[in-house]
Amino acid sequence: MARAYLDNSATTKPCEAAVAAMTECLREGWHNPSSVYRPAVDAFRQVRQVREDILETVRGEGCELIFTSGGTEANNLAILGAVERMRGKQVVAVSAVEHPSVLAACERLTQLGHDVRTIGVSREGELDWEALEAALSDGASLVSVMQVNNETGWLLGGERLHDFVNGRALVHVDGVQGYLRVPFDMKWADLYTISGHKLHGPKGVGALVVKKGVKLQPQHVGGGQEGAIRSGTENTPGIMGLGAAVKDMLALGPDMSQRLMEKKLRLVAGIREAVLDAIVNGGAPERCAPHIVNLGFPGVRGEVMLHALEGEGVFVSTGSACSSKKLKVSAVLTAAGVPAREAEWAVRFSLSPHTTDEEIDYAVGAVARQYDLLRRFQRR
Repeated sequence: MARAYLDNSATTKPCEAAVAAMTECLREGWHNPSSVYRPAVDAFRQVRQVREDILETVRGEGCELIFTSGGTEANNLAILGAVERMRGKQVVAVSAVEHPSVLAACERLTQLGHDVRTIGVSREGELDWEALEAALSDGASLVSVMQVNNETGWLLGGERLHDFVNGRALVHVDGVQGYLRVPFDMKWADLYTISGHKLHGPKGVGALVVKKGVKLQPQHVGGGQEGAIRSGTENTPGIMGLGAAVKDMLALGPDMSQRLMEKKLRLVAGIREAVLDAIVNGGAPERCAPHIVNLGFPGVRGEVMLHALEGEGVFVSTGSACSSKKLKVSAVLTAAGVPAREAEWAVRFSLSPHTTDEEIDYAVGAVARQYDLLRRFQRR
């Protein structure tokens, strides 16, 4: 069993409340919400309540919420669904450091003849605002930027992006890594993505929040569920688990993000003290999301450090879990101008509100021991 699980950006352990809610639904509330007899109507009402609860967390009064199979489907629906409802060739602006589910959707738009503009990001996570302005001036109809970068913790999509776009285009924010850990308000976006398994809920469920008046072309067709936008019988156990996980996160209190940041800074300080030449990728940790930090250990490949730490029961990552088996060097870091050699050293540490100080201190000790050993064999 792990002594320190610090890969919460890949997935989180389902909380007990989510497990209990799913178990109850599987045993008692398994009826189809689209049916009209009493147990089915009860299931429909429970689904509706979760929908309303989530909308309340992002001040989404008047918005719609469409349940999906997760963040990937929600991102696809937001981008492809929005552009397919528009007439003619569209200009779409997307940051260069988005999740593969966003970049792949934009690649499909390019194949369909649309003009996708890639917006660069600095090493400190600053969007290239001039490039975004050029795209908007050329008539961009959709801007897609993630709220929190999943590899570095950069804060990208939020109030500043909204103010800059100023209504000139639809704004889609991928909130998978930010929801409930970084404040968000639907007045800042037209489309907002969340995923259950990133916040101690189950895998296989997510949602897309859609501002009133935004039209989407369905990517699933069939029975007309979710307002005919996402057909398919509702995943009621997953939805119940998601709803329970949201309530569980909210119960941690309004200072949860601050306490999470304190834990992250404890980790960073400990590693900096133990490994004097450690590099922080992505700028000042206190200016990024409270649960993600990307560190480089000169001379030691991130993959080597990952497996060395695994041997001590510390679980971390070298980047996005959705692409880590395909890429040897982080596409996010290279897109931000980090030299390939430095990007090879990168290791991502990601915490959850349930990460303990004991786990952090144990991880720091493991990093110190393994780096001291591995750097003796570093390539010259």
